[in-house]
Amino acid sequence: MFAQEVADALDPRPAVTTVLTVLVRLSRKGMVARERRGRAHVYRAAGDRDAFVAQAMQAALDEAGDVAAAVSHFVGTVSPEVAAALREALNGRGDDEDGA
Repeated sequence: MFAQEVADALDPRPAVTTVLTVLVRLSRKGMVARERRGRAHVYRAAGDRDAFVAQAMQAALDEAGDVAAAVSHFVGTVSPEVAAALREALNGRGDDEDGA
């Protein structure tokens, strides 16, 4: 999408310059990809929704003062399905290059 199209899709409609600022910042963080089309850029999500959620979770943990406490609080709030998914994902980590 062009920045103008993004701005038009939002309610309330922000200034195109505001949308451009956010899109450029997101592209620098690798969350948005951009491709030049004439004098403008077309923007698209750099990854899928699941990858975005994973990045957001990692960013939140990076900001935590006490990671163990943050994880403990999180685990105490998740559904049994999410707990099972966490267990499954952690059990599969033994194949990582660092052996963690």
